[in-house]
Amino acid sequence: MGMGTSTFVTRWINFLTMLLAIVVIIFGVWMSTHHDGCRKSLTVPVIGLGAVIFLISVVGFLGALKNNSILLWIYLITLFFVLVGILVFTVLVFIVTNNGSGHSVTGLRYKEYQLQDFSSLFLKELNNSRNWERLKVCLVKSEDCNNLSKKYKTLKQYKSAKLSPIEAGCCRPPSQCGYPAVNASYYDLTFHPVSPNNDCKRYKNSRAIKCYDCDSCK
Repeated sequence: MGMGTSTFVTRWINFLTMLLAIVVIIFGVWMSTHHDGCRKSLTVPVIGLGAVIFLISVVGFLGALKNNSILLWIYLITLFFVLVGILVFTVLVFIVTNNGSGHSVTGLRYKEYQLQDFSSLFLKELNNSRNWERLKVCLVKSEDCNNLSKKYKTLKQYKSAKLSPIEAGCCRPPSQCGYPAVNASYYDLTFHPVSPNNDCKRYKNSRAIKCYDCDSCK
């Protein structure tokens, strides 16, 4: 009775997971037909994820349906490696993108980070101009910076706001520069920057430039 209930539950869980995988694959195919390059870049990972989930679910479903111990063992072993892979990936992401120090650097505002806070592996990938150009195009298209003036109507609201990391790092010059803000999307660049930070020279009020090439944005 216990074994029958177990295979029944395994069968239906994997059947539902197969349906979910099919939805993910269809979504990936839809993204491939979309004209937005930012979404197209996610096509292969999304379809690949859907395919892996589908294959694992098929093995588990057939193993439970036929009560085939070999298929069930293959299913369990594959599931184990997938879970271990997710765990390893999570740990690596935490190590590579560890940015806890960005909250406590003297003179920096909330969510305002310094590029040197991150690991050398992460820096190497970001400093690859081809990688950053692709990411920068997506950041410009996201309209995060252009929407700041709509979100914060007054300068007082803007100065007291807790901005997201993208808004704080890519939409304005670092606070170390000392440029006075005219409004949420415009800074007075006639003032001489009080910091030698190169990001102070990179920032422009232009919507297409902003601080997208700044280290703070990376």
